[in-house]
Amino acid sequence: MKTISKISLLIFSVLLLIISCKQAETTAEEATASNEKTEMSTDVIGKNKPNTMPPSQRKFIRTADIKFKVKNVSKSTDAIENATRKYGGFVAASNLESTIHQELSTKISQDSTLETTKYSVENNITLRIPNTQFDTVVKTIAKEIAFLDSRNIKADDVALQLLSNEMAQNRNVEHQKRLKTAIDTKGKKLNQIVDSEDKVDATHAEQDAKKIENLTLQDQVNFSTVTLHIYQRETIKQEVVANEKDPHAYQPNLGLQLMDSIKSGWYILESLLVFIVQIWSLILLGVLIFLLFKRYTKK
Repeated sequence: MKTISKISLLIFSVLLLIISCKQAETTAEEATASNEKTEMSTDVIGKNKPNTMPPSQRKFIRTADIKFKVKNVSKSTDAIENATRKYGGFVAASNLESTIHQELSTKISQDSTLETTKYSVENNITLRIPNTQFDTVVKTIAKEIAFLDSRNIKADDVALQLLSNEMAQNRNVEHQKRLKTAIDTKGKKLNQIVDSEDKVDATHAEQDAKKIENLTLQDQVNFSTVTLHIYQRETIKQEVVANEKDPHAYQPNLGLQLMDSIKSGWYILESLLVFIVQIWSLILLGVLIFLLFKRYTKK
């Protein structure tokens, strides 16, 4: 009996061990499957999740380059500049000029001439407009367009560049602190201190450059740049002007000219007589010398 009980207990223990092993394997498989499902779901979520920056964090530099024809360049320029100032912008440059293509002069009467001038007017304008008013100003400018040659609008996102510059500035600040600490605690020799100070200055210059670059980018983000090239069709201007009289038309007649000539001759004769009287002593001396020379020559 005891032997049978021992055998039965041994068999029961083996059965329990086999059952527990199977349950452990089942639990392990379920855990593995659960982990795989979890990883798969994580991958799906990671793939489905947009790897983009939220719109609120984006920083756009918006620019526009527009070339178009207008009816009157001068009037359109005034309208565009007024609209720019109205919406908080300013005119960075405005170059209004006329180009003459041809000039003709036609005599239509004895004292009148018709001058014909063919010319064109154009203006190159650079505007700086608040980013929030960019679309409004562009739509306002479109009202002046008679014929559109080209329109290029760009929006460059510089948020990552700004972030990169800020991170570089922070690194430079930390680097400066470490260098200054090293100078104060470990710098013993003059050449070591000078080298360290040069490194501090170089780091500070890099920091300033990044700061200025960020300020420039931020200014371009805050104020968009609009470049306009406007022109009008060739214009013809005609004007009647008075002719210039021939200088000979102002000369006196022949009788007056003869009278003036007689007077001028008489004035010359008077001047000559006065001159002769002024040099009478020289003339007398000359005559005496001549007579004496002639007398001695005969002898």
